[in-house]
Amino acid sequence: MLRVLFFGRFREELDCAELNLVFSENYTNLQGLQDALIAERGDQWLEVLAQENVIRAVNQEVATQNVALSDGDEIAFFPPVTGG
Repeated sequence: MLRVLFFGRFREELDCAELNLVFSENYTNLQGLQDALIAERGDQWLEVLAQENVIRAVNQEVATQNVALSDGDEIAFFPPVTGG
C-alpha cells in the first residue's frame, strides 16, 4: 500500500487530502506514480501536479529526482513555496 498525501492548495484544488493505493507496477517510481495519477484522474490532476516546482517527498524526505518506490512508502505533494 502507498500512502499519498496532498498539502496546501493542492489538497483544496484536488479535493483530496490522502489516497491509499495498492502498490503496483504503475507505481514503481515517483514519476510513474505522478503520471498514473494524472492519467487515471484527469485534467484537474494534470493542471495541479504538472506545475513547475512541485515539491515531492518520499518517506518525509524531499525527492529532487525520480525515486524508486516500495510497498509501504509515504509520498507527499506540496505546492511550490513562495515568499516575500
